[in-house]
Amino acid sequence: VWLRRCTHYLFIVVVAVNSTLLTINAGDYIFYTDWAWTSYVVFSISQTLMLVVGAAYYLTFTGVPGTATYYALIMTVYTWVAKGAWFALGYPYDFIVTPVWLPSAMLIDLAYWATKKNKHSLILFGGVLCGMSLPLFNMVNLITVADPLETTFKYPRPTLPPYMTPIEPQVGKFYNSPVALGAGAGAVLACTFAALGCKLNTWTYRWMA
Repeated sequence: VWLRRCTHYLFIVVVAVNSTLLTINAGDYIFYTDWAWTSYVVFSISQTLMLVVGAAYYLTFTGVPGTATYYALIMTVYTWVAKGAWFALGYPYDFIVTPVWLPSAMLIDLAYWATKKNKHSLILFGGVLCGMSLPLFNMVNLITVADPLETTFKYPRPTLPPYMTPIEPQVGKFYNSPVALGAGAGAVLACTFAALGCKLNTWTYRWMA
């Protein structure tokens, strides 16, 4: 039992840390003003997938509705700490950028609880709800942070790698609807990653057996 629990907690820490690193980098789309919409879609999807895989694993491991939200809280706290370190280096800091996972995680918990802990419903309903909701909450995040253009001039990035350097304005590239595109792709992909999270739990138990 102790070995299984240690492995479980280690996995949660590893996934949460990787989610945090991914999200910190995902937040960088604020600086790439010309690429904001394009980056927004990609990073919304990436955050959705990292959230749903860890939340599904945690939910199916404990079997307790509410642990998905707890997992999102772990990610949030990790990100606050990490961004605090970045702030010390001169980067802008905004607490509003991280709690956007919490409502999406609550929807995963709700799907699991409302279907009486049905794993397939968690994958299908929870995945779709998370995939569709996070881009929306992320847009609220984008609206509430400081103006991207102002931030770009205030915090210049002279070390921006060539492949990320804007060539021409890309606003409107996705038909002016990055939320719709992110939600559509996220709803499909999140189900796959929710299934992966459940499978990882099964593999953990089998490895321990």
